[in-house]
Amino acid sequence: MKFVAFLAWLVTFGVIVFLVIQPVSLNTHFVTAMIVIIVIAVLKMFDRRGVLRAIVLALGAAVVLRYVYWRTTSTIPPVTELTNFVPGILLYLAEMYSVLMLFLALFTIADPFDRPRRALSQDDVRPTVDVFVPSLNEGAQFLATTLSAAKQLDYPSDRLAVYLLDDGGTDERREAADPAVAEAARNRRKELQALAHKLGVKYLTRGANINAKAGNLNNGLAHSCGEFVVVFDADHAPARDFLNETLGHFADDERLFLVQTPHFFINPDPLEHNLETWNRMPSENEMFYGVIQKGLDKWNASFFCGSAAVLRRSALEEIGGFAGTSVTEDAETSLELHARGWNSAYVERPMIAGLQPETFANFIGQRSRWCQGMTQILMLRNPLLRPGLSVAQRLSYLSSMCYWLFPLARTIFLFAPLCYLFFGLSIFEASGAEFAGYTITYLAVNVLLQNYLWSGVRWPFISELYETIQSVYLVRALGSVLVSPKRPTFRVTAKGETNRASRISELGAPFYVIFFLLAAGVVAMGWRVVAQPSNADIALVVGGWNLFNLLLMGAALGVVAERRQLRTSQRVAIERPAEIIFGDRVIPARIDDVSITGARILVPANGIRQVRPGDDVVMRFKPAAPLASNELPLTVRSVLRDDAGMALGAEFAVADPKQYALVADLVFADSQEWVRFQAARREGIGVVRGTVEFVQLSLYQTVRGLSYLLTSSAPKGAAEVGGEEERTAPIQRGARVTRFPGADPSAVVTTGNPPAIVAGSAVTRSLNPAVDR
Repeated sequence: MKFVAFLAWLVTFGVIVFLVIQPVSLNTHFVTAMIVIIVIAVLKMFDRRGVLRAIVLALGAAVVLRYVYWRTTSTIPPVTELTNFVPGILLYLAEMYSVLMLFLALFTIADPFDRPRRALSQDDVRPTVDVFVPSLNEGAQFLATTLSAAKQLDYPSDRLAVYLLDDGGTDERREAADPAVAEAARNRRKELQALAHKLGVKYLTRGANINAKAGNLNNGLAHSCGEFVVVFDADHAPARDFLNETLGHFADDERLFLVQTPHFFINPDPLEHNLETWNRMPSENEMFYGVIQKGLDKWNASFFCGSAAVLRRSALEEIGGFAGTSVTEDAETSLELHARGWNSAYVERPMIAGLQPETFANFIGQRSRWCQGMTQILMLRNPLLRPGLSVAQRLSYLSSMCYWLFPLARTIFLFAPLCYLFFGLSIFEASGAEFAGYTITYLAVNVLLQNYLWSGVRWPFISELYETIQSVYLVRALGSVLVSPKRPTFRVTAKGETNRASRISELGAPFYVIFFLLAAGVVAMGWRVVAQPSNADIALVVGGWNLFNLLLMGAALGVVAERRQLRTSQRVAIERPAEIIFGDRVIPARIDDVSITGARILVPANGIRQVRPGDDVVMRFKPAAPLASNELPLTVRSVLRDDAGMALGAEFAVADPKQYALVADLVFADSQEWVRFQAARREGIGVVRGTVEFVQLSLYQTVRGLSYLLTSSAPKGAAEVGGEEERTAPIQRGARVTRFPGADPSAVVTTGNPPAIVAGSAVTRSLNPAVDR
């Protein structure tokens, strides 16, 4: 059956290729392409699965291949004209990269797999589970909430162990040459040991920070024994149903090594915050977790994303633990296990809530690591050359890795029009009519295909905007790893930061320079139209391309013009009954929204009119998990009164770490909250509306971004991003090593009162106190 399907696909592909290379006139091509565009637009209104989906993808692919044939055979400048040929061939290669990525994407998501729900039943055996929460520099309050949420997972307590894997309190850091770093590490270890003891979780650290996060996780493997391992990042707090919705899949497949779930975020990224799209537009990661991972799952190629996942211990032991060659240990580990014949699964339900970088500088730092890590794997563990993978898995991994080469192509697309507008270079051998007939129709089909495939999770031109704001800095990060694949090292991304005032990001200057350069290109276009009327058609077409780039860069100015952000924690709207205890009075109330630091509580008009800011009250509510207490102390910070009652803005006055269990229950217990919020933003919009929205957004953000030049200035001390490595001390020669890279046999594990600390490896070099890995 598979051979017949493959043969049918091969014959179809051959027919398409035969048709696209036939010599036809420009008018014939244009009319045919327009018919295809109309057909795709009509078919968008019908079911986007099965035969109709295949027809749309085939028609779109035919137009793209026709463009590729014309572009390859008719438009490249002669090699004898080097000033035209060099930039021309670079543009051609950038376009062919984009075509390659389009076809890899079409293959990957040709038939996304909606995996059926497999919850644990009463008859299912409950295996032992170890929950790892790796940490480097996160604060105790931050960790307390995540650890409390992990402790409240709906699972037998005698089958569940929660570990705090602390890489910020290692012996290496405690003995650092820098006294400030050493003191901070000693205080951190003491504080987190006490916190772990109070919360009933196990504290684990090690001698040296070997292999970064992968080494930390491997140290956890070496000092635990559960049949399954769950990984939650320090800011990824799970809902109670996480294990019930994931472990059942392992019972059905003994060769399943991974169940990955989405990363859901309760705060906007810098683009969403600064452009104010958070509540109405799907987040950037929903394209990956809403469509791409399901497409990968179809080909048994969904991969570990570093958190919100369950892994089988025996599979990890087979490859010696989490892989640590690259700075993206998650995807590398998955590649190794897929190559050994293990299977993976993806469950789309969001069951953790995490945080995204709040500032543009930290956003770029995070994406630099992702870019470098996936490129490292491509160069050092190339899936095309990896034995054991199926053809579909090779193509799926290739798609995920090659995507991160986009900074090179995006940079070329950004500046290519200026070659003609400024210097009159002929880097694209075509008339204005040919450019419109071939290139415009190709771009139109491309946009339609993207909207057809992603409309519910990505609005038109938002992908281009995200790539543009990253490319300015990721070019450097990508270049460093291409030159030296083993150089980059892991860096934690800072979360929970604030902006005390609106300002231009410390990384914003290049965007303003590029904007004014592109604006000068608009002036050059006008000059060429007037001074060279015989070439006005070419000037207008190339100028239109430059104008689109200007719109992208104008929107990018809005991203780097950072709005004030005073909240250190994001509030989540909930509807939950409660009681407020004030003195000897008990008043019915309703919790309106909540964060990990406080809540907004609505009290009826006949409630406590005399409460004032600074007063201490107690909030009583029914937790979702069986907890020892249901009362949480609060300090009132604000009071708003009207005829309907009062709204109290209150801060949690946590006196006992065990009370963080109540905070976690309020904020994170119910995954259905995330499902509803996510569904509310997944509104599919068409190309026309999406184009109008994008143009309006770009024009407004251009004005707002330029206004910041007059009202704001970036702070001094720009963050270093891309290519710089964290310098940590190597383990001494002769030190004992377990079979898990990075594991430390002298690790500190505490489950009750902290034991005596056994010294680990000595430090031979000092640590950088400003770690951002």
